[in-house]
Amino acid sequence: SGTNSPKKSLVPLGRGRDVPPPVSAFLPTTLAEANARGWDALDIVLVNGDAYVDHPTFGVPLIGRLLVSHGYRVGIVSQPDWRDPELKDLRACGRPRLFFGISSGNMDSMVNHYTAHKRKRSDDAYTPGGESGKRPDRATTVYANRCRAAFKDVPVVIGGPDCFNDEAYL
Repeated sequence: SGTNSPKKSLVPLGRGRDVPPPVSAFLPTTLAEANARGWDALDIVLVNGDAYVDHPTFGVPLIGRLLVSHGYRVGIVSQPDWRDPELKDLRACGRPRLFFGISSGNMDSMVNHYTAHKRKRSDDAYTPGGESGKRPDRATTVYANRCRAAFKDVPVVIGGPDCFNDEAYL
């Protein structure tokens, strides 16, 4: 190995920061975006309590990328409005052919909302602008129930930090 060999970077350096990536670089967040990829329907819809950040430190988009690499058609719904009686956010991707995959996000929703002294937090580290109130307490349970309300016959698969810290799941 000579000292004159060019250094390789793990980050592509060719595109300037002011040029946005193509829409196809992201998981679809609506059925219209899936249709733009030539997909008539999605196999799996992932529901996430965090904002959609397509980065390896965010588990739900990472799982979505893995599933897409195996040939599944995957959409993602981030921080859906669980209070909406019409369930528009959860219906945005249409009925998944296989299942809804649900997670509260990178952090347990109760830890995200409350301090160790049970005081309400004023911000949310995983929401744009730190805005609080974009996810419910016990988000995985609430999202699962809302998905069932939107599409009664679609299976629901849950995972993430909420699933391991609450006796309701045992």
